[in-house]
Amino acid sequence: MKEKLKVAVIVLAAGSGSRFGHATNKVWLPLSGRRIISRSLTNAVKSFPRCRAILVINPLDAALANQVITREASGIKVELVHGGETRHDSEYSALMHLASTIESGEIDVVIIHDGARPLATSKLFYEVALTAHRHGGALPAINVDPLEIDLRQDERIMRVQTPQAFRAKELLEAYRRANSDNFVGTDTSACMERYFPDIDNIAVAGEVHNVKITYPQDLVIAEHVLEMRGYKE
Repeated sequence: MKEKLKVAVIVLAAGSGSRFGHATNKVWLPLSGRRIISRSLTNAVKSFPRCRAILVINPLDAALANQVITREASGIKVELVHGGETRHDSEYSALMHLASTIESGEIDVVIIHDGARPLATSKLFYEVALTAHRHGGALPAINVDPLEIDLRQDERIMRVQTPQAFRAKELLEAYRRANSDNFVGTDTSACMERYFPDIDNIAVAGEVHNVKITYPQDLVIAEHVLEMRGYKE
């Protein structure tokens, strides 16, 4: 039996399409009949019937976001939040949007996910949420291919993915302190480690196919993975 978790999922989609070589943020591009972002949202909430779903966007994308949600994610109640100049700023905006419900105890775990990772399965979202609820934080990670690293290194190197999950009250407090200190973390876990070093960020098994759509060739890989899955997740 699955544990009942009080979850909020924050999906980040406020970036640009500069590295992809496209004028539009890549998350709005089609992927096997649906937009990348709608696949990310659907998988993110599937394991949590009553979760809050927050989509962080560039304000200029508001009209497009509403259109895509209406057409492709109509069964999900999505709350739109305007992001900032950096990933950290966008996360802070989303957490401030959720602050009152976190403080009241209505949310006990927050999941942060990159909207450009449409292949993360609903199982992975549940695993990181459950692990964070039990231990404080959870990061999916996979081994780096030995060909990508210096083979003289003895220690194992891991590649961290999203979704990442954390206990909600500590995460909110960490970002409030960071805002007061003008600290900008490289990712969510960096902020947590700075302000709550005693909280364990547990590595859970990531997914090899959980690729981030960064370059045009990544779309080809993602389409192939979806075909293998029968276009289900």
